[in-house]
Amino acid sequence: MKKSQIRKKFLKLRENKLQKVKSINHNDIIKLLKKKGIKGKIVGGYYPYNNELDCIQILKKLEKKNYIISLPKIKKNFQMDFIQWSYKEPLVINKFGIPEPSSGKIKFPDILLIPLLSFDKKLNRVGYGGGFYDRYIQRIKRKKKPLLVGLAYSFQRVKSIPFNRYDKTLDFVVTEKKIIE
Repeated sequence: MKKSQIRKKFLKLRENKLQKVKSINHNDIIKLLKKKGIKGKIVGGYYPYNNELDCIQILKKLEKKNYIISLPKIKKNFQMDFIQWSYKEPLVINKFGIPEPSSGKIKFPDILLIPLLSFDKKLNRVGYGGGFYDRYIQRIKRKKKPLLVGLAYSFQRVKSIPFNRYDKTLDFVVTEKKIIE
């Protein structure tokens, strides 16, 4: 199946199944960070859009445990930065209709929580096709190699996803059912 076909299928599937699925337990994320010995305390999250798995509660819990939270801010040429943010701070709507910080300090996350439409057993992912996360990871890898954690519903798993040289593989996928390594 082509990536475009996977995108179309899982946008619809996610919309249809969303009401029946539980969310991810934030303790699973914290256990994963402890298990992997992650010392860094900067988390790059995202504001859920288009029925993505909602990680705001996870970000709130991590912030209460003294993690620094950051969200993506879209720039020109399909680029983005992560801007420090607290759940108490307002957001602005970007040109894609996604809430993001209006301004703030640029942060380089130790942990990236990444939304996705689909994933496979090799931890490849399909996003919306803009390549924002792949470009960001490529750009910052000289400074830091963050732990890449995809957040998904278990029904978003497929047998195989086409992979190209620009794609970045995840380190883990956390679903409402389990952690996939």
